[in-house]
Amino acid sequence: MTAPEFVAPLFRPFDLGGLTLPNRIVMAPMTRQFSPGGVPGEDVAAYYARRAAGGVGLIVTEGTYVDHPSAGESADVPRFHGEEALAGWARVVEAVHAEGGRIVPQLWHVGPARKPGAPPVPGAPVLTPSGLALDGTPLGEAGPVPTPADLDAVVEAFADAAASAQRLGFDGVELHGAHGYLIDSFLWAGTNRRTDAYGGDPVARTRFAADVVTAVRKATGADFPVVLRLSQWKPNAYDARLAGTPQELEAILAPLVDAGVDVFHASTRRYWVPEFDGSTLNLAGWVKKITGRPTISVGSVGLDNEFVESFAGRTSSTTGIDRLLERLGADEFDLIAVGRALLGDPAWAEKVRTGRVDEVTAFTPADLTRLT
Repeated sequence: MTAPEFVAPLFRPFDLGGLTLPNRIVMAPMTRQFSPGGVPGEDVAAYYARRAAGGVGLIVTEGTYVDHPSAGESADVPRFHGEEALAGWARVVEAVHAEGGRIVPQLWHVGPARKPGAPPVPGAPVLTPSGLALDGTPLGEAGPVPTPADLDAVVEAFADAAASAQRLGFDGVELHGAHGYLIDSFLWAGTNRRTDAYGGDPVARTRFAADVVTAVRKATGADFPVVLRLSQWKPNAYDARLAGTPQELEAILAPLVDAGVDVFHASTRRYWVPEFDGSTLNLAGWVKKITGRPTISVGSVGLDNEFVESFAGRTSSTTGIDRLLERLGADEFDLIAVGRALLGDPAWAEKVRTGRVDEVTAFTPADLTRLT
């Protein structure tokens, strides 16, 4: 069935770093904690396959830990290393591809978001640029300031994970550089107080992120799509800013483009909110304008209220996409990530495409407690 004209902007094909997508809908990464021991099982493969069958153009997996002792904070979040876990991810790729889908893993190191003593390696220190927690308090012995050699080990872990993703047949990788996690904590002045080559002005603070991207690019070659997720906001500071002006944002983005980022996934809480005064562009729109790279936008898509309210127990509607279609049709950004709406209804994309929005099953908080 041909898509109704008013939703046509969502269903144009798109070339993402050499990867052709059938439409502009991305499944947003959402931490589920349904992988006991860090190993994704058949239920995880089926969960992603249902979204591929439901018409999602690109799936970005939940965050998955790279091979570093300090990378994680849960024993039930999947990891992206070790024979058993990688075998599980191979089954995920096979299941998604069997439904005609495209999928990239989100490679993750939680950095200062980790609490001392958290699994899966309770004895590992918290890794943060300057020995500070996300709220700026010193971690002391629980979070010593990492040396350049310590950081090299993390860079290698990201590169190894990317190489594994390519070997398993994934269609690219996403690096989690947002929301106060490790890569982002180097970009943000609130957690990066270093005075060596990894800290200082905004450009210097990009060095660690650029090193990760460079290593991933070297490990996978020129034709393997590399996505970098970034954000201004942090979980403890919704008003946090990496950049207060477009000029500051350009200074941060330029080294990341040079390092080899193909696509930027610009995370905002509400996609329709302007990023800077004097323009209606959101963060993804500004990133695209500045870099010329494709961008993924995200933030309460298909939902009438903010995701924080929904997690607090309020239910959400899955209608109201007019603003999205207008901005996507104007090419402010290239792709749009949908999160909780796809938890509520795996066939959300297909129902929108065929004009059956009234048949969409609305997201409820109970959807967070099951893998369906």
